[in-house]
Amino acid sequence: MPESSSSRSRKPGTVAAGKAVAVRRSSAVKAGATSAVPAAVADVSRPGGAGRLAVRKTYKLFIGGAFPRSESGRTYLVDGDNVVLASRKDARDAVVAARAAQPKWAGATAYNRGQVLYRVAEMLEARHAEFVARGVAAAEVDAAIDRWVWYAGWADKIAQVHGGANPVAGPFFNLSAPEPTGVVAVVAPPSFLGLVSVIAPAIVTGNTVVVLAAAPQAAVTLAEVLATSDVPGGVVNILTGHAAEVAPWLASHDDVNALDLTGVTDPALAADLERSAAGSLKRVVRPSAEAADFTADPGLGAMTALLETKTVWHPKGF
Repeated sequence: MPESSSSRSRKPGTVAAGKAVAVRRSSAVKAGATSAVPAAVADVSRPGGAGRLAVRKTYKLFIGGAFPRSESGRTYLVDGDNVVLASRKDARDAVVAARAAQPKWAGATAYNRGQVLYRVAEMLEARHAEFVARGVAAAEVDAAIDRWVWYAGWADKIAQVHGGANPVAGPFFNLSAPEPTGVVAVVAPPSFLGLVSVIAPAIVTGNTVVVLAAAPQAAVTLAEVLATSDVPGGVVNILTGHAAEVAPWLASHDDVNALDLTGVTDPALAADLERSAAGSLKRVVRPSAEAADFTADPGLGAMTALLETKTVWHPKGF
C-alpha cells in the first residue's frame, strides 16, 4: 500500500524528538510556575519552613481511653493554651466509663496491674523532655516516674500486708483480704507529682478513677502517656475544668464509691463535697490541714484508704 505524503515526509526519530521537545517545554512551564510562587507560601508545605503556621493544640478530656471535647463545646484559656471545660454531662460520661472498666481491672492479677504501672513509668521516661518543656521541673518528672515504679512494686504485696488470717475462738478459719472500693472521684492537686500520687495508689489496688485536674496541660499530657501504655480504657478518666463546678456532681453521684479531696484547698468546698458524699455513704479522703509534701515517702496510707476488707469464715475440717 503506498505511503501517504505525510508519513513519507516524516524522518525516523521525528516523533520521539517532538515528544522530547514537548516534555522539555512542559518542564520549563512547571519550573517557571514554581519559581513564580512566593517563598513564604512555598515554605508552608515544608514542616518547619519559614512562614509555616504551627498546629495549635487543644487540651481535651480523657474519657474511656478517648480524647473527646466537652458536650457543651466550652473551652477556656490556661497560660495561652486552649483547654476543654468539662460539664456535669462529661462527669457522668466519665463515671460510666470508669464503672464499665472497673470489674475487669479489679479482676486482673495483681502482678499484671504492677506490669501496667511499670509500663506507664517507661512511657513517661520516654517523654521526660516533653513534660519539662511544658514547665514541669525535671526533678519533679523524675520523682513522678519513680512514684509509678514504687506503686508498681506494691501491686502484688499490699494484700499480704493489709490482709491475713485472724485468730478466732472456734473451729473456723477467719481470713481477711483487701478489695478495691470501686470508682473513685479525685480532685487532684496542682503539682504533677501530686497528680501522679493520687492516681497511682488508687488504680494499683484495682479501683478506677475520675480525676478533676488542676493543672490541665500536664494532666492531659499524662493522659496521652496512659493512652499509649497498657492501661485499659476507662481505668483513668481525666476532666479539665473548675472543681467547684464539676466536683459536686461527682460527690453526689450514686455510682461513685469514694471521693478523694486531696487537691481541694477551699475548706468550705471540701465540707460541702463531704456532705454531698454522705448521701450515698461514700468513703471520703479529706484534704490535709497542712500543705501536702508529695516528695516524702508516700507510705501505704494512700492505697489502704481506698480498699475495703472482705472477711471470710470457713469451718475447719476434722
